Amino acid sequence: MTTEYAIIAGGCFWCTEAVFKQINGVVSVESGYIGGHVANPTYQRVCNGDTGHAEAIRLGFDPEKISYGDLLDISFATHDPTQLNRQGNDIGTQYRSAIFPLNEAQAVDAKAAIARAQLDHSDPIVTTIEAATEWYPAEDYHQNYWAGEGQENRYCMAVIPPKLQKLKKRFADRTLS
Repeated sequence: MTTEYAIIAGGCFWCTEAVFKQINGVVSVESGYIGGHVANPTYQRVCNGDTGHAEAIRLGFDPEKISYGDLLDISFATHDPTQLNRQGNDIGTQYRSAIFPLNEAQAVDAKAAIARAQLDHSDPIVTTIEAATEWYPAEDYHQNYWAGEGQENRYCMAVIPPKLQKLKKRFADRTLS
């Protein structure tokens, strides 16, 4: 099996991580930070909004089971790509909707995915395509958050189940049994 990688930002990484942990063909999901101007950012600094980083996820995936384009389509279906620098009550550039292509083929696929997503939305898609700068894994307690304390967190309980419902409704054939 060949593992390829994708980096996607769509709001709180706890919420996006929970979605992609359910996808057949995704072999790893890591929460982290990308796109900023500060080396070794911390959660506290990123949350303050002064590092320029986005909360994002880095997906390892098997392209024989799921394509990069399918991953982007799932992302667009499970967050609101028309909200600039926010997702719901999470406000700031750290919660922006962004794609960080790792090669030219991914950049081409990202543009195509934005065009497809625009067909589902009357408001303009504000998702950016940004250069993949250095990736910084988030602190350990952020990894696999939903499966741990996330189900005790009121914020997660309000945000993640509706995302998972959208996922199951639209992409049932792509989710794990």
